[in-house]
This record gives sequence, structure tokens and C-alpha cells, in this order.
Amino acid sequence: MHLAIRLAAKAAGQTRPNPMVGAVVVKKDVLVGQGYHKAAGQPHAEVIALDQAGQAARGATLYVALEPCAHQGRTPPCAEAIIRAGVKRVVVPVRDPNPLVSGKGIKRLRSAGITVDVGLMAYEASHLNDAFLTFHLLHRPFFVAKWALTLDGWFCSLTGDSRWITNELSRRYAHQLRARYDAVMVGVGTVLADDPRLNVRLAGRRKVIQPIRVIVDSTLRTPPTSCCLDPTDAGTTILATTSAAPNDRAELLRKAGATVVVLPSEKGMVDIKALAGQLYEMGIQSVMVEGGSRLLSSLFATDLVDRVVAFFGPKIVGGAPERHLLSNWGVRLMKQAIRLEHVKIRRFRADVCVEGYVRE
Repeated sequence: MHLAIRLAAKAAGQTRPNPMVGAVVVKKDVLVGQGYHKAAGQPHAEVIALDQAGQAARGATLYVALEPCAHQGRTPPCAEAIIRAGVKRVVVPVRDPNPLVSGKGIKRLRSAGITVDVGLMAYEASHLNDAFLTFHLLHRPFFVAKWALTLDGWFCSLTGDSRWITNELSRRYAHQLRARYDAVMVGVGTVLADDPRLNVRLAGRRKVIQPIRVIVDSTLRTPPTSCCLDPTDAGTTILATTSAAPNDRAELLRKAGATVVVLPSEKGMVDIKALAGQLYEMGIQSVMVEGGSRLLSSLFATDLVDRVVAFFGPKIVGGAPERHLLSNWGVRLMKQAIRLEHVKIRRFRADVCVEGYVRE
């Protein structure tokens, strides 16, 4: 199962909207087949592993990183392929929460006389497909809060300059993270201050599925010439706004290539919960939120943050209260603080990156 999960992770950022799945066929303690799902529309992991195993799959055990499907999608149902191959036992870590699957694959296998064991390495498998599981179980995207701060806790200097807090290695890893998620989201303040491209730029990487760009802009202050609207840089750009935005601005930005979505407002800002619901309806499973402070604060205030990725550069700049990352949100007592779970700490030369889940 460890191998199946490792195989699945090879396709990080390439399979959406499908989950990442790896499969391993073992017979008499000998590995006879393995494979992983590489992209939507391509063969599923189970089929690749069974094809590699050939006749050796008969009477074997199949380890697969997620419940096999039992429905006809872009590819035939994996459960039927497993039955035809003569597999004796199937081991899965977690059930697939997608309503099209959701226990049906396990039920079909058991009805054919195949032993199905569920739960092995469920923790690791859940982390592998955290966005896919969150999307189908909570009916909203998986939100990652990402930021970069100086050692004394500021996201820019007194003049607003923020290039660069972290080094090139840290920034490359940040782009690798972007490539894993469906969308990158920022507030309009970040667009006005930095004019970011919000795309994935990785030298030497042959294939990258560019993330959708989401700009939260309650009154549509985004300039039509912004880099984030350039269609040659990445995919779709969504501007989430409110009824307070002028109609002529909306039309101007639509002509610039943006998809303008009008949502309810909350204290003059875009209602974040309504935005989460809209993104779910659009099929966006995961979002990496990169600023600014008001947007990140509102996500924490509404309990929508699932994971945190925080970079720290060894620089000291001093600052003013309004340049603090979460100046619009906080807890009164230390015992109320969010404590990250499943924490990983990475070093990029002198930079440090702390990653962890907000909840189990």
C-alpha cells in the first residue's frame, strides 16, 4: 500500500478532476504488476497494474490507493476489470466519496466473491487525496493558505516592497505547490500592489496544467491590463465581486477575458462562504490562497482554511500594524490558537517552510 500511494503521488497536479491513484498487484509475496493514473481520460491505475501482471493477477492481491470505480466514465469501470482478471483479494485504504462511486465499487467486488479489506494506511491515503476528499465530503474546495514572511513577521517593508522575502529555491517550491492545485486566489490589494501573474513557472518542466486564477475584488478595481488577466500566461481568470461593482467595469473586464461572478457581500466584502459555494459549483476542488491579509483573515474567520504553507526568510524589516498578515482576525487566548497537525518543516538554504493541516 505504501508503494501504491507513492506511485499515485507521481501524478500530483495532473489528474484533476480525478483523484491520484496507484495500484500494486502481489502474488505469493512477489510484485507482479504496478501502475498509476496519469491524467483524466487515461487508463486507471488498476487497469495498468493488472495489464502488467497478466495471468499472474489470477488469485493475486490488489492494493489500490482508493476504492475502485464501478461506473462507466471516460474509461470503463475498474471493478469489472478486477473481476475479469481473477483477483482474489483487494485492499483499499479509504472509500471514494464521489457519489458515482461511494461504496459501489466495494459492493460490486464483494458480490463477485472477492475479499475486500478497507482501512490499511487510511491516514496516508487521505492526505494524498485531501482536496478530492474535501470537495466531495464537504461540498467546497480544499483551501491552502500560503504566505511568506520576514523573520520578524512582516509581508513587506514600510514602502510596501515584498520582492523578495524568500530565496529562489523557496519560490520554486511555491510554484511546484501551485501546480498541484486547481486555482490560485488573491485579493485585489495584492493585484494592485504586485501585479502578479499567478501562473506556474517551472523551468525544465514539460507539462504543467496552469491553475485557474481567482481575484476577490468587491468593487472591481482590477485594472484590465493586469498580468493576471493575460490569457497567454495561464488559464481562466475569475473575478469574484459584489453588486457594488459598476456594470461598466464588469463589462470592461469581461472584454479583457475575465469571468465576472457577482456574489453576496459581507461587510462590504465578497462573502467568502458564498464564494466557496460558487467555486464548488464550478468544479474547482482546491485553491491556494496567496494573499492579501484581509482575504486570509476572512478565510480563517470563517473556518475555511484546511492547510497552511508558511515560508520564513531570515530578514528583519520592522513594520506597522496594518502590514501584519492576519491583522483582521485573531483569538483572545493562546489556548484558542490553531495548532497545525501533521507538520512538515523544509529548509531551502537559509529559508524555512512550515506546512501543516488546520484540522485532522
